[in-house]
Amino acid sequence: MTASVLLDTSFLISLVDQTRPNHGVASKYYRMMLEQQIPMYFSAIVATEFGIKQAITDLPLKNFRHIPFNIPHGKEAARLWNLLGQRDDGDKRHVVRDDVKLIAQTCHEDIPFLITEDASTLHKYCERLKSTGATKTRAIKLVDGFDASAFRTDGQRGLDLTTK
Repeated sequence: MTASVLLDTSFLISLVDQTRPNHGVASKYYRMMLEQQIPMYFSAIVATEFGIKQAITDLPLKNFRHIPFNIPHGKEAARLWNLLGQRDDGDKRHVVRDDVKLIAQTCHEDIPFLITEDASTLHKYCERLKSTGATKTRAIKLVDGFDASAFRTDGQRGLDLTTK
């Protein structure tokens, strides 16, 4: 499996909004994905979420591979939803439902990574499903900072040589 990534709405918002706390991290990841020619997938679901507050034409769409949400994705989303069981208290059903749809797209399309600023639901549920073996997708959180080895498919992370 080669490195490719599904871009979450929160990643894209941070990428285009210089006032966001993780704009710098999002920009570094974006530049790295371009330089290393890592395929970046843009879901129809993300287009809807992003488009609620900002035109998707504000995004560098020519650099993304567009994927619709189709019946096979829906079947996979239903399977993952049923495996999750109940969502955590306070997590809104519609938010978790869309997050599960994105995770389902990564499964069906063999996309090993998704990148997000959303630690409270998307990252949490992706990692929960990954821990059960339901998905192989690894979620990368912007709040963890930039890591040049984040898209290694073998899971090996870079060494932090700044700590003593």
